[in-house]
Amino acid sequence: MELLEVDKGRLAWGALGVALAGALVFIAYSFVGTFVFGLFVYYATRPIYRQLRRALDSPSLAAAVSLFALVLPALVLVGYALTIVLQELDRYAQTTTIDVEQLGIDPALLDGIADPESLLQGGMVEMLTSADLSGLLGSIESAFGTVAVLGIAGIHLFVMLAMAFYLLREDHRLARWFVRNFDDDRGTVRTFFGAVDRDFNSIFFGNILNAILTGTIAVIAYSVLNVFAPPGGSIPAAALVGMLAGIASLIPVVGMKLVYVPVALVLAIQSALAGTAGGFAFVVAFVAVSFVIVDTIPDLVLRPYVSGRSLHVGALMLAYTLGPLLFSWYGIFLMPMLLVFVVHFTRVVLPELISGEAIEPYAVDPSYITVGAGEFAFSGDEEETPGATGDEG
Repeated sequence: MELLEVDKGRLAWGALGVALAGALVFIAYSFVGTFVFGLFVYYATRPIYRQLRRALDSPSLAAAVSLFALVLPALVLVGYALTIVLQELDRYAQTTTIDVEQLGIDPALLDGIADPESLLQGGMVEMLTSADLSGLLGSIESAFGTVAVLGIAGIHLFVMLAMAFYLLREDHRLARWFVRNFDDDRGTVRTFFGAVDRDFNSIFFGNILNAILTGTIAVIAYSVLNVFAPPGGSIPAAALVGMLAGIASLIPVVGMKLVYVPVALVLAIQSALAGTAGGFAFVVAFVAVSFVIVDTIPDLVLRPYVSGRSLHVGALMLAYTLGPLLFSWYGIFLMPMLLVFVVHFTRVVLPELISGEAIEPYAVDPSYITVGAGEFAFSGDEEETPGATGDEG
């Protein structure tokens, strides 16, 4: 009877554990892109955090400054780009006469809005009862939809940064807890996840390095291309466009296209309005240079070399190529992560599982894998950084 009661209790706890695990899997699946990108931000900022941690007593301050150091250059560059766009729009507005009727605006209605007194002289009722009111409501609804989309994007961004922040602060505690509860006397868990962590660090920090190198290539390519531009058809702010392309390379698949496709459209419009000889050919040359030299070559050739130096370049190239096609935009981060897990499981665990012997990480390849602590601090006896208690605000 007691055995039956114990079995029922264990069964109930097991069912609860399965339900909780299912809930966590569902949440992770629903926001997998957000979590994967948050992990990328963590690994991208961790080298900066560890340098700052030696000089700052507060882990929270070091984590916040690290994230700010990563985000600030991108914000400054985007702000600079918006300033140039506004200057160009202002210059266009001052030199161009705009016919509001071409934009679908009634000049009489526009004058009424500009003169509120006319609206009080009987025009308000006609305007409110006209068909224009439905168009106005549609515009307001569209504006609210845009605000909702931006709000959801802001929430995802907040989750990414919060995840990276707390991983920077608490990674040593998480690693010690994991090793203490799941490692065996041979150090298999420590070896496996230490190797995984080192490759994650190489892959994700390599994406930042790839963005810097891609931006440099783009700046040089666009500046050289501008030398051969026809009069009035040059690339506007070529160096800025190149830097924006480098930052956009962090966005998988469509990142750089969000930069050079609009620029190509602007160049095509400039060429059509100016009517200069060779304008269309320059637009074609810009698109070709952007797609081949700035976009394709760095993504397929450069990125695998600067990311995951201990992994096979061909396998990593396939992971970067097939990931976005299989998993959507976050696949460029998720597929290399899966590759790392498969590679180190095959090296550390699988040989002993097949042979039926005890899992000993030393038997895999001592020249490649060691039992020492990885970047994620997989060491139970590693001293905690002074002041890194995690209780600070």
